[in-house]
Amino acid sequence: MRLPLLPLLVCCATAAVAQPPSDGWISLFDGRSLEGWCGQPHHDPRELAVATEEARATRQAEWDAEMRKHWRVENGEIVNLGEGPFLTTRRSFEDFELELEYKTVALADSGIYLRGTPQVQIWDTTEAGGKWSLGADRGSGGLWNNKVHERFPLVLADRAFGEWNRVHIKLVGARTTVDLNGQRVVDFVPMENFWSKELPLFRAGPIQLQTHGGEIRWRNVRVRPIDASRANRLLGAHADDGFVSIFNGKDLEGWQGSRDGYQVEDSSIACRAGAGGNLFTTETYSDFAVRFEFQLPPAGNNGLAIRYGGSGDPAYDAFCELQILDDGHEKYREIQPWQAHGSAYGLSPAVRGYLRPTGEWNFEEVTVRGSKVRVELNGSIILDSDLALVQEPLSKKAHPGLNRKEGHFGFAGHGDPVRFRNLRIKRL
Repeated sequence: MRLPLLPLLVCCATAAVAQPPSDGWISLFDGRSLEGWCGQPHHDPRELAVATEEARATRQAEWDAEMRKHWRVENGEIVNLGEGPFLTTRRSFEDFELELEYKTVALADSGIYLRGTPQVQIWDTTEAGGKWSLGADRGSGGLWNNKVHERFPLVLADRAFGEWNRVHIKLVGARTTVDLNGQRVVDFVPMENFWSKELPLFRAGPIQLQTHGGEIRWRNVRVRPIDASRANRLLGAHADDGFVSIFNGKDLEGWQGSRDGYQVEDSSIACRAGAGGNLFTTETYSDFAVRFEFQLPPAGNNGLAIRYGGSGDPAYDAFCELQILDDGHEKYREIQPWQAHGSAYGLSPAVRGYLRPTGEWNFEEVTVRGSKVRVELNGSIILDSDLALVQEPLSKKAHPGLNRKEGHFGFAGHGDPVRFRNLRIKRL
């Protein structure tokens, strides 16, 4: 069973954080000292998470001592000559914007680790640097360690050695956008989890300034956390062409089935407590993508009916039912993996640990193409499965709807006041 991924904290995770200014930006470097930073090399953060407190403290003391040998502040700049552990924030971050400037030299190779994971690449992009065979001629700013999604930058935007480069990074879930010197080099690409290819990028972790191969200087390092509301807007706005609303925010026009089991409140479709049932669109869909926000009460349980025929149990008679579930609640501690949030019920388990705290609005995008279904929760892909490859349902129950090619989209309520809003769908 895949367990929830908790925020991975390093160094002195309880260090006090200054109150952010009105614009939300928090300076990570005061121009005088390395306060707020510690040392950490290229190291799997999961190993630290399971180590004893004593073991972590001992190892951290060693890394910090080594860091102080190689990192210094000079004229308002952070300087490293290409050796030692990486400079690592004491604070852990979830969704955020990061701005900084760097200046490096020939043959140097560096990068920026996000949530403790490599990396946004920085390197010598000249032919003399000797790494054109690795793609250095494409430029800096790319997600170098990606294997499935795009790893190289869209354009070469590096400035000449001796000049300062300005980087702006936006990270929402795993969705990463990088601007280098005012040019978009990475556009909303999922950053992959270097430490475990089967998992999405960690939900939280530190920012690290990598170094090896030559001098690099950093300045004007600052971060701005992205809250859930803004994250949802960013996720919903990207590549929005073709999506149309399937809920007018006022009534259940365009919906059928258990209309008495749901109500419209605060521009959302809300399952009535103690009621629910199957509410589904009057229109049918074959291949489609649907975007929406949902809010779970404690222990809340609902589901998405995918290609539902209009009768029967969506968990078995539709192509599939995708779980909407507060799977972190004690009530569901011992559920099967295929019952977790985002799972194709009884067929394919999703990765747990990417729901926001109960009561917050989550953003989800579901894509259905043929027999393939993908669930992206808050910017992280938690399910990407071809259900045609399921030889026997994990639930050990017959699933007659698995071969359905078309049907309605809807909700399978179980009596909990789960709410949905901003529902938009796109035929593919």
